[in-house]
Amino acid sequence: MKDDSFRTIQSLGRTELIDELMEYADFEHPSVKMGYGDDAAVLHGESEYKLTTSETFLEGVNFDLTYVPLHHLGYKIATAAVSDIYAMNGTPEVVLVDLAVPNKLSVDMLKEIYRGIGAASKEYEFQIVGGDLTASHNILSTSVSCYGSVSKENIIYRKGAQVGDAICVTGDLGGAIAGLRILMREKKFWQEQEEQTSFQPDLDDYEYVVKRQLVPAARNDFIEKINELDMKPTSMIDITQGLVNELQHLTAASDIGAYVYQAAFPIALDTRTVADEMREEVDRYALYGGEDYELMFTLPEEKVEDLAEEFQDFVVIGKITEKEEGLCMQQAEGGVVTFGEENESDS
Repeated sequence: MKDDSFRTIQSLGRTELIDELMEYADFEHPSVKMGYGDDAAVLHGESEYKLTTSETFLEGVNFDLTYVPLHHLGYKIATAAVSDIYAMNGTPEVVLVDLAVPNKLSVDMLKEIYRGIGAASKEYEFQIVGGDLTASHNILSTSVSCYGSVSKENIIYRKGAQVGDAICVTGDLGGAIAGLRILMREKKFWQEQEEQTSFQPDLDDYEYVVKRQLVPAARNDFIEKINELDMKPTSMIDITQGLVNELQHLTAASDIGAYVYQAAFPIALDTRTVADEMREEVDRYALYGGEDYELMFTLPEEKVEDLAEEFQDFVVIGKITEKEEGLCMQQAEGGVVTFGEENESDS
């Protein structure tokens, strides 16, 4: 007899699952301004808000040790955590590192993970203050918790976008998934060899996209610039799971719609080259790829030109519309598609 009461996680979706789990978080502590629903939790402070966020990377799910050097793994997970702090217009301060380690890793291999986190700490100016270390039977699990702060007048949430605002994106999109596609292709080629000896693929032609996958950069440069200019976006979110997911989070938080232009998506030539080789649609890399760690933000149209005069590494990809208009994309050919709720997932 079929048990209709059993619901799979896949049938529910990540956002809905988190919403249901958080139904049990019914005790409210006075120190908490906002618990969940944004890139970081927000705690009250005397003169500023305290921010906290965490990231967990699991071997076989979030990374593959076949092609991910351990120091790159450390740098990347730290980058993912501090990117959440930057998405709130905050400054990272300290990091806790939790590792569940199998016997296949040596002491020197663990030190490589910390070497990568240490390199990130210099880049983003946070201090590693400890964490936890435990054993694992088979796979490596890495987790980073990042704590930061932001002045009360400068905090930026996902909520806040206004109808008519321009939707902007820093950098370019789709590069990380393009790099992953190349690394996966090379791994498959190695596995298909009759004698699986040491293999060093030639990745010189794919250096840009592979770097975007293995050692992504959080956009502290953008945060520094808008604070220098005393310019505050109306909303902001980091792009960790693709443009569509983050647009859905932003529009849901602000209770508005969005209209974006496919032709405006910032996609590097290197990313387009990979998509052509794979015979895949490069726009899907941008829409659903993820792990780019760029920032998407909204800004009143009259302020876009002012920002562009001082910071050039961003593009306008669309505009905020009324909620009733939904989340729409004008295709390069001129047609318009609407993204439904079935694509939604959390960051």
